[in-house]
Formats: sequence, structure tokens, C-alpha cells
Amino acid sequence: MLDLLIEQDTDLSVELTQGVGGGTSNIQPAMESGEFDIYPEYTGTAWNMVLKEEGVYSEDLFGELQQRYNEDYDMQWIGMYGFNNTYGLVVRREIAEQYDLHTYSDLAAAAEQLVFGAEYDFFEREDGYDALCDTYGLHFKETMDLDIGLKYQALNQGQIDVMVIFTTDGQLSASDAVVLEDDLHFYPSYLCGNVIRNEVLESHPELKEVFDKLTGKISDSDMARMNYEVETEGREPRDVAEDFLREQNLLQ
Repeated sequence: MLDLLIEQDTDLSVELTQGVGGGTSNIQPAMESGEFDIYPEYTGTAWNMVLKEEGVYSEDLFGELQQRYNEDYDMQWIGMYGFNNTYGLVVRREIAEQYDLHTYSDLAAAAEQLVFGAEYDFFEREDGYDALCDTYGLHFKETMDLDIGLKYQALNQGQIDVMVIFTTDGQLSASDAVVLEDDLHFYPSYLCGNVIRNEVLESHPELKEVFDKLTGKISDSDMARMNYEVETEGREPRDVAEDFLREQNLLQ
């Protein structure tokens, strides 16, 4: 979306880098070196992985997050999209029925019989696997690193029994999986916005108007629908983004 709007509303051209392995752990250093200028990030991820803060992030800390990025990295947050892409846990329906699973706490009694799957980053995060298990007293039989594109296949084929999902995950609507209740409220919200190097915004102040156009425009359901169109229906991300922008009267 940013690509489309930046090239429509400014004289700038955009070079996209997609599929960066390791996510934030590799993108943030590339931002610091000047290899990248802008990237979308989640507030909770930034708090724990970039600022190395312990504990659960809440949005009342956003002012401190913004200040730290400005002071420590000469970057700022801009263009908060509006959707909340927090974590959730799902299990295969047969597992939920077999062990009568409804909440994360219910998992404690069954975890030693179950295989847990997630992306590599989740096992490295301060607010990831270890913290989740400590909070709920979980001890899984085995864990498995998974590529984000293969998670649902692994779940459906019985390679794993429990996995981490995102609340805007399009594939969730097409999977026979049960979302468990985070009964101890372990996960915070993860609002999505853009991180930009101050040098870039100072050199191209016209970018602010582009970010403002998208601020608060994308709801959780909007994001899930677009994810579904790409992940399940096989549409091109650029086409889906273009349709959404036209629906919002943002693209000519």
C-alpha cells in the first residue's frame, strides 16, 4: 500500500525488499545501517526485541517507545494503521475435544502429550515461548520451528498439535482449528505502524501526508480478509492492496 501511495502522491520511487529471513532481528540492523529506510513493525515486538525491555508491552508505553527510537536509533514511528495483530494459540479440533481444551490454562494438563510449533522468532522473543510456558506452567513434549507458510499444513497433517497464530491470520478461517482463550491475559496488543529513519523523513517531508492517509484505516477484519485473499485465494498482494485503497478512495 505504501508503495502504491508513495508513487502516486510523490515523485519518489520505491524499492521493495520482501521475505527478509529472521524478521525484526535482521531488519532492524539493516535500518540502522541505512540499507532500509522504512519498514512496518509491531509495537510489542519493538519493545521486547529492539529495545530489549522485559515484561509485557502495553500501549500506554507508546510515548516511551517513540522517545527511545528517536534517541537511540534516530528513527520514529509514523502511520499507525489501526489493526492489532496479537498472538493466539490454536489446537487441532480433535485435540481440543480429546483433552477438553478451552483455555491456555487447560493446556497445562495435556502439554506433555503435545507438540508445539511456531516460527523461529517466537522462540527467541522475550515475550515468546519461554514466557508463555512460565506463565501457564506448560511443558510440551516437543517443539518444532516452522516456516510461517507451512504452519497450517503442519497442524492439519498432525505434525504439530498446538501452534501460535496471529489474530489477523487469513488461513485461520479456512482451518479446522480451535482458538483457545488467553485466560490470564498473557498477550498484549501489537499495533502495527511504520518505523522510518528521521533522516529520510527530513529529506522527504511529503511522505508524512502518505502515512497520514493510512492512519487508522485498516481494521483487524480488513487485515484478516486481505490475508485470506492472498494466502488462500492466491491473489497477488499488490492487487489486494490496490483494491483496498480504491475502496477507501485513496487511489486514483
